[in-house]
Amino acid sequence: RTSKESEDPPRRQWDSLAFVDIYGTRCGTINGLLDPDSSSCRAYGATLVRRLYEGAVSPAELGDMTAKELCPDATAAERAEIARRVGLTVQTVANITHELEAQGFIKGSRSEPRGRGSPATSLAINPSGAHAIGVHVTPRGLEAALVDLAGSIIAREHRALERPGPDQTMTEIGRLAKQFGGKLKGKRMLGIGMAMPGPFDVDSMSFVGPTTLEGWRGFPVLERLNRVSGLPAFIEVDHAAAALGERLHGAGKAFRDFYFLYFGVGLGGCMVHEGLPWRGSHRNAGEIGHLPLVPNGEPCPCGNRGCLERYLSLEAYGRRATAIGREAWISEAAPLFRNAVAAIENLFDPETIIVGGLADSGLLDDLIAAAQPLPNSVSQRADREVPRLMRADSGQDGVLRGAAALAIAGVLSPRFGLLFAEGERTERDPIIAGRQVA
Repeated sequence: RTSKESEDPPRRQWDSLAFVDIYGTRCGTINGLLDPDSSSCRAYGATLVRRLYEGAVSPAELGDMTAKELCPDATAAERAEIARRVGLTVQTVANITHELEAQGFIKGSRSEPRGRGSPATSLAINPSGAHAIGVHVTPRGLEAALVDLAGSIIAREHRALERPGPDQTMTEIGRLAKQFGGKLKGKRMLGIGMAMPGPFDVDSMSFVGPTTLEGWRGFPVLERLNRVSGLPAFIEVDHAAAALGERLHGAGKAFRDFYFLYFGVGLGGCMVHEGLPWRGSHRNAGEIGHLPLVPNGEPCPCGNRGCLERYLSLEAYGRRATAIGREAWISEAAPLFRNAVAAIENLFDPETIIVGGLADSGLLDDLIAAAQPLPNSVSQRADREVPRLMRADSGQDGVLRGAAALAIAGVLSPRFGLLFAEGERTERDPIIAGRQVA
C-alpha cells in the first residue's frame, strides 16, 4: 500500500462498496434481501472498505469473505461488472469466480458476441451445486423438504404427528435427513433449518397452549437437531421463516418493506424491513396473535384474555367453524382481521401486508374479501400502486423454503453479521436462525 492508499478513501469509493446488491445472490439464497441504496448497505460497504484500507484484509481475502454473496445476482452478473462494483481487479474476481465454479456453486455461460472481441462470460447460480433441508414442526405434525440453491423443492415428506413430542419428532427428522441425503448421491448438503411456533424463552408463553408445541420446554432443540441430522443446524420461529421464504420466492420479492401475516395453527407476523426480517431485541417480535384485542374475551393460555389468535387462526377456525360453519366464522372473524390490518399499518407503515401460511388459499382469499373495505390508516394513500392486503404467492411451501434458506445462508454467509455491526466483528448472522448454529 502507498501512503496515499493508507488514507481514508474518497467518499465515492466508500459508496462503491454499497453495491451490496451482492446480497441479491441466490448462491446464498438471499435473493434481493438488501436494497443497494439502503443505509445497511452503505454501512456494510464502509466496513469492508475500512478493513481493506487498514490492511486488516487483503483484496483476495475480501473477495473470499464476500464472494458467495457477490456472484451471481438473481439474473446473472458478468465478472467485469462485479469487479467494478467491488473495486477489486478483474483478475482477482476471476480467480474467485473460477474457484466458485470449481466448487459447483456457480456456472458460467458465454453470451452472444457483440462486435469485436471475445463474448463476455455470464455467471449464474448452479441450483444443484448444494442443497439444504427445511423442516417445519407444528402441533399437527412434521413437514420436511429437500431444497436446492435456487429454492426449488426437490423432495418433500409429511408426517402426521398429533401433538408431536420432541423425542419422537427428532427421531423422525433423523430418518428424513438420511432419506434426503440418499437422494443426493454424494452431492453437497449444507445444513438443516427448522421452523417452529414461538415465542422462545418466555416462561409464561413458550410451549403453552394448543397453538404451540407443548412438552418441548427445556428441550435442547439445536443440539438434538444437529445430532440426529449430522448437519449444521439452525432454528427460527415459523412466522419469520415464512416471511423469509416469501421474500425470497414469493410476492415479497417485489417489496423492500412489507409485513407478512402468518396464518398458521396460531397467528404470527413479521415485518420485513429493507429486505430483512425484523426480529426484535430478543428475536420474538411478531407475536401478533397475543395482542389482547377483545376486552373480557376468551381466556388465552398465555394468561391474557381476548388474544387475537383465539379468534383468528387455524385453531380458532377448527374450533368455531365446526359449530357455526365456514361462512359464519369468516363473518365473525373479519372485523377483528380488519382492525388488525389497520393496527399493523399504523405501527409499521409497510408497502403492503402479505397474508400466507398454512391456511388454504381459498380461505385466505375469502378472509381478505370479507375484510373490505379496510379502515382508514396511514396506508390509505391516493398514490398507492399495490393493494394494502394481498395473498402470499409462496403458499404452504414458503416456511419450508425459508427454513432451508436459514441453513444455506448460515453456511455460505458466515460473516453476514458485519452488515449490522460496522466496526465490530460478529459471527452471528441476522438473516439466519434466531438461535446459534449447533
